[in-house]
Formats: sequence, C-alpha cells, structure tokens
Amino acid sequence: MTLDDYRLDMMGCSRCSMCKWVPLNQVKSWRYARSCPSISKYNFHAYSGSGKMNVALSLLDGRIELDETVADIAYKCTLCGACDVSCKVYRDDIELCEVIEELRELCVTEGLLIPEHMIMIDSMKKEDNVFGEPKSERGNWAEGLGLKDVNSESADVLFHAGCRFSYDEDLRGKVRGSVRLLLDAGADIGIAGKEESCCGGRAYEVGYRGEMDNYADDVVARVKASGATVLVTPCSDCYSTFKYFYPRAGHELGVEVLHITEYIDRLVKDRRIALSHDVPLHVTYHDPCHLGRRGEPYLGKWEGDKLLRPLSRKRAGRNGIFDQPRDILKAIPGLKLSEMERVREYSWCCGAGGGVLEAHPDLALWSATERIREAGATGAEAIVTACPWCERSFIDAISEMGEEMAVYDLTELVTMSAGIGGE
Repeated sequence: MTLDDYRLDMMGCSRCSMCKWVPLNQVKSWRYARSCPSISKYNFHAYSGSGKMNVALSLLDGRIELDETVADIAYKCTLCGACDVSCKVYRDDIELCEVIEELRELCVTEGLLIPEHMIMIDSMKKEDNVFGEPKSERGNWAEGLGLKDVNSESADVLFHAGCRFSYDEDLRGKVRGSVRLLLDAGADIGIAGKEESCCGGRAYEVGYRGEMDNYADDVVARVKASGATVLVTPCSDCYSTFKYFYPRAGHELGVEVLHITEYIDRLVKDRRIALSHDVPLHVTYHDPCHLGRRGEPYLGKWEGDKLLRPLSRKRAGRNGIFDQPRDILKAIPGLKLSEMERVREYSWCCGAGGGVLEAHPDLALWSATERIREAGATGAEAIVTACPWCERSFIDAISEMGEEMAVYDLTELVTMSAGIGGE
C-alpha cells in the first residue's frame, strides 16, 4: 500500500474534529473528554488525526512539500489509535492510523529521518533489541527458572518476553513472577533465551517496514522450530505486532497468539490457578493501547467501497483485550477496582508508543502525567496495567510528579493472590 491508496480516506475526512475527543455519548466530564495526546498538548489542528489527513492529502496534491515540519507533525503522535476509534463512530470508512503509517514510511524513504529513531534501528540491527543492549544477555531474566530452551527442545507454549521485560531490571521481577505462575499451573513453557529477537513492531510504526519484515521472518521460523501450539507474550506491543502487523504484512505465525492476561484468565477459569489470598488494594486499571483498541486481529484487506464492509470486517477498536484483565481483577479477593473515565477503546495513552518515547520524551511524559492524574481522580492507591512500556512510563511520571501512587503489572496481583513469589 502507498499513501495514494488512501486518497479516498483523506478526501472523506470532513474536518469535523471528532477525532480529538472521546465520543460525545462517552464523555463523563470536561476534564477527561479529550482523546488525542498530540492535539491536546500542541493545540494546533495539524497535530490532530484530521490535521494529519489534511497534511497527507496536501502532499499528494502538491500543495505542500515534504519537509521537517511535515515530519514533526507525523512523528509527534503515539499512534495510539484513539483518533481512529472516535472517527469510526461517525465514519467507519476512514483508516486514520494507516494514513499516518504511510506518511511515516514516506518520510523514511525520502530521507526525513528522526535521529533518535535511527539510533533505535541501528540498535536493532546490531543487538536485535531496541535498547542496543547485548543480545547475549537477553535471556538473563529467566536464570534459575528451569524453562525449556526451544533452540534445542520443543515446548507446547513459547513465551516471548519482549525487549522491555528482557532488559529493564526494574521490571524483571514482574516477568519472572508471571512465568512462575504459569509453571505452577502446569504449563509446558519454553523460551528462545539469547536467541529471542525484537518483534520489530516499533520499527514498523516509525516507518521502517523492512526491518519488521526481517524480524518477522526470524520469529516465524523460531515458532515453527519450537513445536509450540501457543505463543504467549506479556508485552502488549509484541502482542499487537503478532496479531495485526505480521499477518497484514503476510507473515503468519501458525500458532495461537495470546497475551499473558488472556492465558491467565483461561487458567483461572479452568481452575488451574487458584486466587485464594486476599489482596487488600484499591486499584484502577489502565488499558494499554496495543492490547486494547490496537490489539484487534488483522481482518484481511477489503476490496472495494469500505462503506459496504460488514461489521465483522471493521477494525474499530472494540474487539481488543478488555474483559480478560478486568475478569482477573474482579476474581482477586479483597481487591477493589475503580474505573477511570476514559477506559476500554477510549483509554488515554501512556505516551510511550509510536516512537514518541524515543524522539519526543517530553510528549511521552506529559501524556503519562495526564493519565496518572486521571487515575488519582478515582481515589485508587495504585494503577494496574498489562504492558511493560506503560509501566515504565507511569513509574517515571510518578517519580517526576512526586506522587505516591504505586504501579503494578496485573500479573503481580495474580501472583500475590495465588501465593507465588515474584523474584
């Protein structure tokens, strides 16, 4: 696909500005009525979803040139999908996120490169992770857990930790605890260890599609060689990449792909995990963008008029992973859950996605701070999520704000209730 393939999408945009807001029937207060971090921070129409559509169409029609200003507009966006979801309430034939992705690929092919993204891509090429950390240390998080090595033996469940959980030492106990939980439930788990590579999703989102294709080929080959029937990941970015970007680009994993919250929910309902210990906490749950509205599976390319698509073929953000995390939280005795105003497909972004954390950390911090304030408004003492990138953003924002709110991965609360240690 190219930008020109989305001309009708761009022409169909009526500049109504609904992409800037939570749909009106979902608004609970003026304070938390906005949906897009970019337009909310920069307050100039070009930074909204509609504005980016106008910029892209102007490029196609020769009214403007591709320059640093256009690149700034394209990349000061977390690609969280909130604009797309709000737009589809009114116009379900417009693919906002795909237009932004095409605009970014055009920036890359025309040489309008963001230095911080170039550093990330170079790190991926050298060490197979977005941080440039030694590839040889990728599997260190699993030392002592007794997991199978799928490079030499088969396993029913292939556990893909992802870059953030593999290298962020502050989060290491969380992923170790989640694996202990699965092992205690009798799961046959294997990992690729130091041979695990980045999923490539972040490269795709910043316009380097060829890089994702390379990693997709590696992951597909490793999944097949493992003999696994299920791939489980605790990272929502990896999950979205495996469920959407890979098949969209023609890469089929050939196994069931589950986020760890889906897998745990299944094990709890099958009574293989017993949540018997009280966890006396008042929490609120943050829906990660890549697990929720961006976590919907790829539905295939639609040929012809998109207004004629049946509901089953429309990716509008409503079929992401929303219920399973909440079902788990509600099953934990002693836990009180209070919802924020912007939840499920209308959730506010943590700020870490779409290359923003790397290139525009001020926007990432601003967005995370906004979410922490919304979480605090519920009266909760802790914010719970199911994505390491969200967790990192919230931990850093809370530190910067001088707040006392705790940040939990959902799996931590499950291990506490199941009586399983994390470290």
